[in-house]
Amino acid sequence: METLWFCVVAFMLAMYTILDGFDLGAGILHLLVAKNDDERRTVLNAIGPVWDGNEVWILAAGGTLFFAFPLLYASSFSGFYLPLMIVLWLLMMRGLGIELRHHVNHPMWKTFWDGVFAIGSILLAIFLGAALGNVVRGVPLNEQGYFFEPLWTSFTVQPEAGILDWFTVMMGLVGLFTLATHGANYLGMKTEGAVQQRSQQIASRSVWGVLILAVATLIAASSIRPEIWSNYSEHWWGWIFPLIAAAGLVGMIYFNRKRQDTRAFLASSAFIVGMLASTAFGLFPNVLPASTDPEFNLTVYNTAASGYGLGVGIVWWTIGIIIALGYFTYLFYAFRGKIKLHAEGY
Repeated sequence: METLWFCVVAFMLAMYTILDGFDLGAGILHLLVAKNDDERRTVLNAIGPVWDGNEVWILAAGGTLFFAFPLLYASSFSGFYLPLMIVLWLLMMRGLGIELRHHVNHPMWKTFWDGVFAIGSILLAIFLGAALGNVVRGVPLNEQGYFFEPLWTSFTVQPEAGILDWFTVMMGLVGLFTLATHGANYLGMKTEGAVQQRSQQIASRSVWGVLILAVATLIAASSIRPEIWSNYSEHWWGWIFPLIAAAGLVGMIYFNRKRQDTRAFLASSAFIVGMLASTAFGLFPNVLPASTDPEFNLTVYNTAASGYGLGVGIVWWTIGIIIALGYFTYLFYAFRGKIKLHAEGY
C-alpha cells in the first residue's frame, strides 16, 4: 500500500508539472513571443481558462502527501519553510500579473504586470527545478527526521549544504529550459501568426539547452548519488522511464523541425513524465534522502500513515481523481483549437 501511494503522489506531481508547466512556460516566454498588447493578450488567453485549475494539482499533491506520508510532510514543509514561502509569493505574483493587468487601461500599468508575470514564472520554474535537485542530492536530516536548510551556504555539495548550490542551480536551469520549451510548444499549438512563429523558433532552439543541461545533470547526479542506479540494475523494466524521456527529447527536436506543434507538445509532456518517473524510480524507496547519514533517510515505509488509513484513503482518492480527470477532460475539450482574440478578457 505504501508503494501504491508513492506512485499516487508521483502521478499528481507529474500532472502538475505537465499542466502548470505550460502555464509557467507561457509566462517565461511572455515578453519574448509577444511584442504588443494584442499579442500579450493572446498569450494570456491561451492559458486563461486553465491556469488556475492547473495549479490545483500541486495543492492536491500536498494534501495527498499530508494524508499518506505525514512525517515526510512535516519534515519537508518545516525544513523547506523559506523556499516554500518564496514559491507561495511567486505563485501570487503570477496570479496578480494575470488578473490585474486589464484593470487599468494604461501602457505602463500593463507593462508592469506583464513583467511581474514573466519574472514570477521564471523564478518559479528555477525554484521547482532546484527543489527536485534537493531531493536528489539529499538534505541534512537528523535522527528525528527533521532538518533546516538556509537559502545557500558555500554553493558546494556537502552534508550541510543550503537550498542552492551548484547542483541544485543546475537543476533549476533544467527546469527553466524544460518548461520554457514545453510552454513554447503549447503556444505554438494554440496560437497563430507572429506569436506562433516566434514560439516555434524558441522551441526549436531551447530544446538544445534542455538536451545539454539534461546530460550534464545526469552526469552530476550519478557522481553525487551513484546509488540512484541501484534499482535499475536490479529491475531491468525500470529502464522504460529513461527511454520515455529520451524518446520525448528526440520527439521534440524532430517535431519542432517539422513544425508539428501538437506532437511537439506531447513529446515535451513525455519528456517531463519520463524524467520525473526516472528520478522517482531511482530514489525508491527513499522519498527524502539524508545527506548526513543514510540511516536517517525518509522512506515510504518509515513516513507512511497507518495501513487502515491508506486503504480507506485510496477509495476516496479514486473517486476524487475520476471526477477531477473528467472535469479536466471536458475543460480541455471545450478549449480545443486556436485562440481567437476578443474585445473582452485578458
